[in-house]
Amino acid sequence: MKKLLASLLCATSLLTVTSSGLAQAWPDKPVKVVIPFPPGGTLDKIGRMLAEDLSKQFGQNFLVDNRAGGNGIIGGDLVARAPADGYTLLFNASTFVTAPMTMKSVPYKVQTDFAPISLVAFAPLSVAISNKLGVSDVKGLVAAAKTKQLNFAVGSIGSAGHLCTVKLESAFGVDVAIVPYRGTGPAFQDLVGGQIDGFIDPVLGSVQFHKAERLKIVGVTSTKRLPNLPDVPTVAETLPRFECASWYGLWAPAKTSTDVVTKLNAAVNKALNGAMRDKLLADGLVLGGGSSAEFAKFQADDIASSGKIIADKKISVE
Repeated sequence: MKKLLASLLCATSLLTVTSSGLAQAWPDKPVKVVIPFPPGGTLDKIGRMLAEDLSKQFGQNFLVDNRAGGNGIIGGDLVARAPADGYTLLFNASTFVTAPMTMKSVPYKVQTDFAPISLVAFAPLSVAISNKLGVSDVKGLVAAAKTKQLNFAVGSIGSAGHLCTVKLESAFGVDVAIVPYRGTGPAFQDLVGGQIDGFIDPVLGSVQFHKAERLKIVGVTSTKRLPNLPDVPTVAETLPRFECASWYGLWAPAKTSTDVVTKLNAAVNKALNGAMRDKLLADGLVLGGGSSAEFAKFQADDIASSGKIIADKKISVE
């Protein structure tokens, strides 16, 4: 009996050491970071920035894999079904938690099929319009919308930009036609080309076109003017207390080990206090960070508040 007990204790110790060794070894091969929208948009830019920083920190490649389609559902489902070993991650925007509420059938549940790792950044939105519209400010935009129906792009149904467009419609008593796109990159191409009239989306995507005078940002949805666009007024200067923002985060499949989630959370926080910090601030973004538990609570609160808007306005993909 003593020999049997000793053998069991030895085996248990060996298993503990082996499991600990595996956790410490992660990552010992490249990590896939799925971005469920096309390259070129704000989400893609921030995701690639983060992947590059994580690659340097861990000494392994964090490879971006753009899996566009299905309003972000295709990429999300790929991660939900992936092994929970820390080698497949999801980088997404607030659309991740809001889009499923606009659809009848989604193959996963955000709050049970994913492990929140870290909130990365908040992004004030820009109200960008086509130069062909001939409008220079928010008041002019509202006046134009009251004389004819304008076409506004949305990068995806239920996105922060979409919800903000709906909020702006209600605030000013106007009605615009919503034109869905498969990502922000294609939407900006059509906005610059004059095929659509307006697009409300994170500032990072539109600022380069605005500074090149290829479109006009008539307002930003932050409470204060942004350092990178000091001459652009806030929408709140015309409509007091008006505010909207998108946000970005990193997730892993549910049941990913706490050790891996903790390592990734620490690395994201380190990135936000390092080289990424100045880049994000220069682009008009607000830094995220914090613990994975804080991110999980933030996510739950956003689902509750956004869900009310979606239900009240009956926003649906179908």
